[in-house]
Amino acid sequence: MSASSAVLKAETRLFVREPGSLFWVLAFPSLLLLGFGLIPRYQEVDPGLGGYRIIDFYVPSVVLVALITASLLSMPSALTTYRERGILRRMRTTPARPYHLLIAQMVLNAGAAVLGAVLAVAVGRIVWGIALPQHPGAYLVTLLLSALSGLALGAVITALARTVKAAQAIGLAVFFPAMFAAGIYVPIRALPEAVLRVIELLPYGAAAQALNQAASGSWPLWTHLAVLALWTVVLMAIAARWFRWE
Repeated sequence: MSASSAVLKAETRLFVREPGSLFWVLAFPSLLLLGFGLIPRYQEVDPGLGGYRIIDFYVPSVVLVALITASLLSMPSALTTYRERGILRRMRTTPARPYHLLIAQMVLNAGAAVLGAVLAVAVGRIVWGIALPQHPGAYLVTLLLSALSGLALGAVITALARTVKAAQAIGLAVFFPAMFAAGIYVPIRALPEAVLRVIELLPYGAAAQALNQAASGSWPLWTHLAVLALWTVVLMAIAARWFRWE
């Protein structure tokens, strides 16, 4: 077994033994959607929304909750724990290398986030009768690109935070604005035009818009995908510049 495969296997075992992380990434988005559906007004058909319900537009936002949680809270906390305990330093004496651990964490958190997103879409369909994405290919591409930009942001948090507590504090400080940009606190369509123009320039704001467009059956605007790609490149460059293994 190669070093990278061994690290991925070990990290997978540790990852599935963390019920807290699994809950917030896998289960919480679906539970959040179930809670929104219990609000009577969200189940009412609104002519101003083209005959749709408010709950119909919440699925892309809830999908992003899985990505936000995995990227901003789960991955930075795990990696800074390894660094704080000197595990990354000790890995230099083994065939495995610290970057194997970084790749394994990114793969696991991205996979868990995508699975959490799929579960949320399925719950929305089964429980509240929300239509499935009408352009599955575009939806998947947007979801993967959103995961990359989110993990890049998580890598920056990991690079800047020297301790686990610092990583958690920075992650929470970014978490709440990210939830707003994703449309959790206020539905995207209810935001003023000026505010909408601003959050479209942010990773999760662009992701929410692109997912909404894919869900409605159209290919997302290239500007939204370009914003996600640009943030991914810029954030990964920052993380690579400032990341320290010790």
